[in-house]
Amino acid sequence: MPTTVVWFHNDLRVRDHAALSAACERGAVVGLFVWAPGEQGERAPGAARRWWLHHALVSLRAELAQCGVPLVLRRAERAAVAVEEVVRASSADAVFWNRRYDPAVAERDTAVASQLRCHGIWVEEHAGGWWQDAVGLAGGLQRRYQVFTPFWRWLANYVPASPLPAPRARATPTSVPASDDLAAWHFLPRIPWDRGFYEVWQPSEAGAHRVLERFVHEQLGEYALRRDLLAAEGTSRLSPYLAHGQLSPAQVWHAVRQATVDAAAKAAFLRQLAWREFAYQLLVEHPDLHVRPLRAQFETFPWREETNDEMVQRWRQGNTGIPLVDAGMRELWATGWMHNRARMVVASWLTKNLLCHWRLGERWFWDTLVDADPANNPFGWQWVAGCGADAAPYWRVFQPVRQGETYDREGAYVRHWVPELRHLPDRWIHRPWQAPGDVLARAGVVLGKTYPQPLVDPDESRKRALATFEEWRRSHTAGHST
Repeated sequence: MPTTVVWFHNDLRVRDHAALSAACERGAVVGLFVWAPGEQGERAPGAARRWWLHHALVSLRAELAQCGVPLVLRRAERAAVAVEEVVRASSADAVFWNRRYDPAVAERDTAVASQLRCHGIWVEEHAGGWWQDAVGLAGGLQRRYQVFTPFWRWLANYVPASPLPAPRARATPTSVPASDDLAAWHFLPRIPWDRGFYEVWQPSEAGAHRVLERFVHEQLGEYALRRDLLAAEGTSRLSPYLAHGQLSPAQVWHAVRQATVDAAAKAAFLRQLAWREFAYQLLVEHPDLHVRPLRAQFETFPWREETNDEMVQRWRQGNTGIPLVDAGMRELWATGWMHNRARMVVASWLTKNLLCHWRLGERWFWDTLVDADPANNPFGWQWVAGCGADAAPYWRVFQPVRQGETYDREGAYVRHWVPELRHLPDRWIHRPWQAPGDVLARAGVVLGKTYPQPLVDPDESRKRALATFEEWRRSHTAGHST
């Protein structure tokens, strides 16, 4: 029977994997994962993603073994070289993979496919399980959407294909090429900054389905009411599993649709799932999304870009003197993840209150988020900064005190991540710099010593940001009118 190489990338699962299922029907299968960070340059997975990737590959190897499929790992300067080597060594006559929509990766895949076909190797690209695969993500994008609501109306009309079960190969490969030692790739840190990750995440396909099942059965019904509450278990926490393809969007869609909750609750969550799809249709058209604003006029906006700026460093460390901002940044460092409401607040603080470039924040998130995604990450930063598609207007500044008092009313989120403030009364937990001296003393807080003074005042820095924007807008308008 023929042998097919299935090339994995960001689809590290065996269930609902169209390329794997088709290959298993055909005969023997050899799985392949290629680590070629040089091809991706600065967009190679960051440290947090590499931690996840290590465990995801361990899980994938075990899951594939249950399907009768060995997994070969190869590190290479160019993925094409590794693919060809494994094809020859396994005596394969075909290579299958699921379609990738990151433009840089898709361009590479096209070149690899052309090269393989020149050598007489059969190549197939399969649907990747996306919601938009119901119409073909690339084909359906003949109409480009820059605003989410009409995109959502379009996408909501389509039903993703039913997820495929885990397959079983019809034969055993006659030859299995040598595999690299995963430990030699050094994805796990030598300094154990990842200790908190193990308490929070189960970075496996089985873990993904446990999280999905729990969310659908225990949290989905109240998702619309609780998803913005910072201290509540109101979000799905599915994003890293989607980022690594341990779950497909189609699997999530069908699980939600089959849940025994009301239609409004389902729609509220599926609308959020659609934001991810919206970001990818933008990335397909704008492969430089991580460095170029979608609103081109913002190329000239006077954001500060000094990487080693003290304000940027203190923002990264969760040491800004603004409790909600610091709580979000510390959650990120400890767990590789941050609540979405906190993401918007910390991004707004960096780009508007501190007037630092959104690219600085995007790069930090790229390195520290376990769910860092080539589409979602830059899209979210541009949205908050006001320079992207369907963006929050520049004058919308997320006031961190008000955000805290609204979405962390009792201060539980701040007290957990900023324990030096845990004894402050609720009234002052989000604005300790305004608390009376005797209140601070009873709480054991000494501003400037046990907890910093704010880098900038929230209200004054908001006024400065709006004034800067207005001055830039006038000069930009004047420049275009001459």
